[in-house]
Amino acid sequence: MIAATIMTSSLVNPVRILAFSIAVMASGWAQDSPIRLDDVIPVQAESIYTRGLEYLAKSQVSTGCWAGTVGAEPGVVALCVASFLAHGEDPNNGPYAKNIRVGMDYIISQQDERTGYIGSSMYNHAFATKALAESYGVLEDPRIASALKKAVELIISSQKGNRFGGWRYTPGSVDADTTVTGCQMVALFAARNAGILVPDETIRKGLAYLASCRCKDGSQGYTAPSGGRPTLTAISALCFALAKEVDSSGYHASVEYLKTNMDFRDRLYPFYFEYYMAQALFHADEIAWKEWNSRNIRYLAAIQSADGSFPGNQGPSFSTAGALLSLALNYRFLPIYEK
Repeated sequence: MIAATIMTSSLVNPVRILAFSIAVMASGWAQDSPIRLDDVIPVQAESIYTRGLEYLAKSQVSTGCWAGTVGAEPGVVALCVASFLAHGEDPNNGPYAKNIRVGMDYIISQQDERTGYIGSSMYNHAFATKALAESYGVLEDPRIASALKKAVELIISSQKGNRFGGWRYTPGSVDADTTVTGCQMVALFAARNAGILVPDETIRKGLAYLASCRCKDGSQGYTAPSGGRPTLTAISALCFALAKEVDSSGYHASVEYLKTNMDFRDRLYPFYFEYYMAQALFHADEIAWKEWNSRNIRYLAAIQSADGSFPGNQGPSFSTAGALLSLALNYRFLPIYEK
């Protein structure tokens, strides 16, 4: 597991490093030292991130969610919680511990105890499951293990009833699309990293569905191998990278497609794209990621609001969490961000 050091020594947060080290020991995520001293976090990235966290901390409501319809979705709460964890914030005693804990309280409160389903869509369920996995082993809360296992079981059982081997909007969906499928796959990889059993067959079938929607130019279609888009391609490429299935010509074509779309901005879901593009490029080609990361930092610095939030048609909590998580590869505190 790798955690980057920060350019200015005064910015180093020893609590964050301690919390991360505990997570590594608890979950067995790494064999080597968690700190790679030759890595440098750009000062501008740290400034963007800390201002964004301050906004999320101040705007969180007492129940643990964020204001507005979107901010109350457990998937959005999960992304906000992940933003704190990805910065190495201590969920037990740090300055943002309460924000993390009440956020996790809210996510758990949204789970159906009988079925394990979280929220009202599989998008919500996947992001919430991922947050549970990222909290497992670092947050002192005995409820997380049970909630995570139930959530993973629902994802697995939902796929079994899907004729495409993927997932869509509800657990009982018999059709599939690549973006919902990608969400479930990433959640399953996070759960695996946390030590939860995920059958190889589940991963294999999910990857097969994604491959069936890949276009000839390497781009990823939504429900078929046509109309490929960079956002969908980033999601799919990330799934193959996390599965260590990177030797196929199809995967390499997808990576080349992403590298030719380094300046792309998704007009409808800009921060959803940022979130996945950062991860896909990092796992595929670190040189390309570094170039994209530098551009992304400049872009985010230009559009960040004075209060630390980011504008977007999905609401400031979602936009801010997505923007911050697109910078999380600079820190690499979470297992999902390690190669």
